[in-house]
Amino acid sequence: MACFFLLKKHFRIGVIGFLLVFNYISYHVFSGTVVISNKIKKMKMNRVNRNYWLAAVLMIALGAMPAGVSAQSKRDVEQTYVLNQPYETVKLKAPKGKKVKNVILMIGDGMSLMHVYSAWTANRGKLNLDNAMAVGLSKTYCLDKLITDSGAGGTALATGQKTIYHAVGVDAKGNPLTTLVDVAKETNRSAGVVVTCRLNDATPADFCCHNIDRDEAEAITVDYLNCGADFVFGGGSKYFENRTDGRNLFNELQGKGYQVLRSWDELAKAKGGKLFTVTDSLDLPVPAQRGDILAKASLKAIEVLNQNKKGFFLMVEGSQLDDYGHFNDLDMLMQEVHDFDRTIGKVFEWAAQDGETLVIVTADHETGGLTLVDGNLAEGKIVGKFSTGGHSGVMVPVYAFGPGAEQFTGIYENSDIFKKITALKGW
Repeated sequence: MACFFLLKKHFRIGVIGFLLVFNYISYHVFSGTVVISNKIKKMKMNRVNRNYWLAAVLMIALGAMPAGVSAQSKRDVEQTYVLNQPYETVKLKAPKGKKVKNVILMIGDGMSLMHVYSAWTANRGKLNLDNAMAVGLSKTYCLDKLITDSGAGGTALATGQKTIYHAVGVDAKGNPLTTLVDVAKETNRSAGVVVTCRLNDATPADFCCHNIDRDEAEAITVDYLNCGADFVFGGGSKYFENRTDGRNLFNELQGKGYQVLRSWDELAKAKGGKLFTVTDSLDLPVPAQRGDILAKASLKAIEVLNQNKKGFFLMVEGSQLDDYGHFNDLDMLMQEVHDFDRTIGKVFEWAAQDGETLVIVTADHETGGLTLVDGNLAEGKIVGKFSTGGHSGVMVPVYAFGPGAEQFTGIYENSDIFKKITALKGW
């Protein structure tokens, strides 16, 4: 009790600031479960008692955190990473055709030039991304903030319109926007989404759902019933079943004609049709545990969607780069970037053989403020520092491979990526 009186006397203002940290921890550590602190703020109690509760919850949350999760302890501290076993990359010839039948948009959540260059250094000066035929820069600010989030940043990519912070698939007033998934379906193409996060998370929601608040997990998940995507892969099964409203969205998806699959093994056996795969209760595991599932799911999506002779749109996200940028964990961040690059290699390779597929690789924003301060290219050693546990406002790279790649050079708004895609001949 003495501890709480001390908090009250000396840290009442600090509790509010610390509460922001706890809300962040609640979102990322407990992966979108009910944020207890927000419920406490809404309870009918006086300010003093509420502060006691907030302080108590904060202490419990911080005590429950894994030691490696605390980004603050790693802020502005040099971290060293060495990739002991560099991986082989592909060297591809650029397709010579002009026709764009298919578009694959690959998003490294929170990925900056520094993430890419650090990963390149660690892999001894090689990335599959080096095959890109064109490179540009995207300005990521949203309507009401200079520093955006995956909701607003991803919505700009998905819809061609900037929106407000935390919104997914809607304009500043909450009106639903037409997404690239919608555009594909309206032109009789197939469409798909492949991610390693829970499907109610911001980026996949930007392409399939519509909500003014990305934290409305259950409401966002319901929107998948009317998304229209033919292939969906990700995590977050707890928001499809075991819901507070008692609905089982998996059953409802089956009623919409989807095959609902719950593992990679089930998906691998599927031949076609509308496939909705949710493999984990929340996010997928870390790369060392999940293996090359992102690459395999992406190629499976391509196999299924390519059955449509009119073409397809596919969004693939390296979702958890963002998490380890927030956590300021250089080791895990590089594992995620390399997993994403290996997936890029598989997709580029398929696109090179197809000859009518444009692949765009970009990010929705930068996370962590990573700076490469030292290293050794021959040894695959990098030394980096993080400047923030949040997002930064730097422009992010845009890479393009395949017919139409030349349209993606220069410096432009993130919302222009949608416009460049839909301006392609035939789209």
